Amino acid sequence: MLDALKGIGEIGMGSRLKRVSDYMMRETQIVYNEYNIDFDSYLFPIFKIIKNKDGVTNTEINASLKTSQPATTQTLNKLLKKQLIVLKEDKNDKRKKIIYLSQKGIKLIQKITPLWESIEHIIKEYTAIQSNSLIEHLNILEEKFNQKDFSKAIIEHINMNTATKTIEIVDFKREYSTSFYDLNIEWLQAFFYVEAFDEEVLNNPEKYIINKGGYVFFAKLNNEIVGTVALMPKDDTYELTKMAVSPNHRGHKIGQQLMQHCINFAKNNDFKSLILYSNKKLENAIYIYRKYNFIEIPVEENCPYERCDIKMKLNLIA
Repeated sequence: MLDALKGIGEIGMGSRLKRVSDYMMRETQIVYNEYNIDFDSYLFPIFKIIKNKDGVTNTEINASLKTSQPATTQTLNKLLKKQLIVLKEDKNDKRKKIIYLSQKGIKLIQKITPLWESIEHIIKEYTAIQSNSLIEHLNILEEKFNQKDFSKAIIEHINMNTATKTIEIVDFKREYSTSFYDLNIEWLQAFFYVEAFDEEVLNNPEKYIINKGGYVFFAKLNNEIVGTVALMPKDDTYELTKMAVSPNHRGHKIGQQLMQHCINFAKNNDFKSLILYSNKKLENAIYIYRKYNFIEIPVEENCPYERCDIKMKLNLIA
């Protein structure tokens, strides 16, 4: 069926924005209901301001959100009815009421924050769009909503974040060789291309890694291999390499869990250092490497990877 609002074009911008807003509010409410959280979507902005302030007035809320006094009062009354906030007299002016979270409100914050984090993550994911105009941006965004409900994407992310707490990191077994190959090939094809050296090592992890004194680890979730990484001997150090996570499980810090495992393993086994090769276009990965205290060092002329334009090192002995 023809989308009348979409057909109107830029002149219908206000209506389009309202439709998107209403949709996201409804979908967010589905998420709250899914986890039995007694909270209404439209209460979020004011509730978050109260949470972030150690006492705030009605006037300050109005100024922050640029909303009307009646609208703010209506929301505050709803929060009072739910016993999520308390009003206290100002010490210097008894006519003024200061708004704080109640104990019930504080408990709700602890429960609802993981949901907010997943909601924010999915919003960023859905709105990471390149477009030439706001109307084109809305067209793409609403098409994404049609492909997968906003609420479903959020619930999947929440459940995955819960699941990753039960990730088990296990050692190499021959039966995992196919997963080692498949995960890495998928990653290379998605971001670069498969070099001859990659193909050789990935097809023969025992020959090039295990039998030379190296290690391969796997992230296991519910008996499914969802990630892998290797420590490959190189001169007087070990190369942290062949890290890959299943595309269905990215965004849940599995890669960071694998990296931390490698660092802990290296320290426990008295390794002096770890090195890695990467490419500067992988900005998020480089940021994480620096977060784990890897520092940039010169790339040697005979670097084994054509795609490499950055080499990093982590010193493990002070």
